[in-house]
Amino acid sequence: MPPYTSEPEEREGRRQIGTTVVFFLLALLVTYLPPGPQQRIAAALRGTVLRPFLVTQETLAASRVRAVESTALQSRLDSLVATVMSTTTLGEENRQLRGLLSLASRMGPAYVAASVIRPGTPGSESMFLLDVGTEEGVRVNAPIISRFGLVGVVREAGPESSIGMDWTDPDFRASAMSLDGSASGLVLGRRGDFREQDELIFDGTRYHTRLVNGTDIVTSGLGGVFPRGIPIGRVGGLAEADAGWRKSYWLEPMVDPGSVTHVLVATGSLLDRGDLTAVWPPDSILTLSDYLRLERAREDSLRALTDSVRALRELLRGSSGGEGAARPDTTDAGEVR
Repeated sequence: MPPYTSEPEEREGRRQIGTTVVFFLLALLVTYLPPGPQQRIAAALRGTVLRPFLVTQETLAASRVRAVESTALQSRLDSLVATVMSTTTLGEENRQLRGLLSLASRMGPAYVAASVIRPGTPGSESMFLLDVGTEEGVRVNAPIISRFGLVGVVREAGPESSIGMDWTDPDFRASAMSLDGSASGLVLGRRGDFREQDELIFDGTRYHTRLVNGTDIVTSGLGGVFPRGIPIGRVGGLAEADAGWRKSYWLEPMVDPGSVTHVLVATGSLLDRGDLTAVWPPDSILTLSDYLRLERAREDSLRALTDSVRALRELLRGSSGGEGAARPDTTDAGEVR
């Protein structure tokens, strides 16, 4: 028994076969046409039947081009950001080096320049490497100094390198006094939960001695380690007070150890290092926040000066153009043309 098929399905099948034969004959006919008619037929097809497909293809191609351009622009932007960041870092490093060179010229030959290398391993946050050692005269307990003041002290000294400890270490101690000598005590570090919470304390001052906020604290020269006159910190408030015996004060550190990249390391004995009081006159002692505030003010002044010069140039250019337009053109006879 032959399989059952409906009449509409048979007509649809014959219609598809007929359509296929028609397109095949048309394609065969077009193949044998001259080039001119072939191009006209192709142009007509592109403008009618194939138009939606061509538009879609153009849109996809444009999207691919835009994606490539966006990737290239993003790469250029990333390169520009990296260049700006490296330039900013180099600028800050150059400023530190210039400040250190100026400081070294005032401190004399008993101090050698060194680069600071942070290991970045857990548990060594207060330790750093120095690229100088005993061959340059560096010894254990040698003071480490930056342009702003005391950074720390050498803990281990090798022939070509050393290990330093900054003031954030709980074992750090330094005999200190107020800049006018009215108060003396011991400066020590207190570790916080985070690096930014490390604190500096001026401890052991006499109970009846009162230090106002903003008083500068420097090394006293006692103890045989640090020479006299190195800035350590600035009084920021009362920390503790034991009735009738002593007081301790919070200090705003002069030096942020994490930002230090170049330092001076003392060599020789304490007598060779001298009294450094004259190296930091009272009006030159700055904390890091003071320095950053001055830098921002300097940059603001430069921007304001640049804007003023630009505005003056525009004003002069406009005045020159107005005078040229208003000046009449006269002949030798004095007649205005």
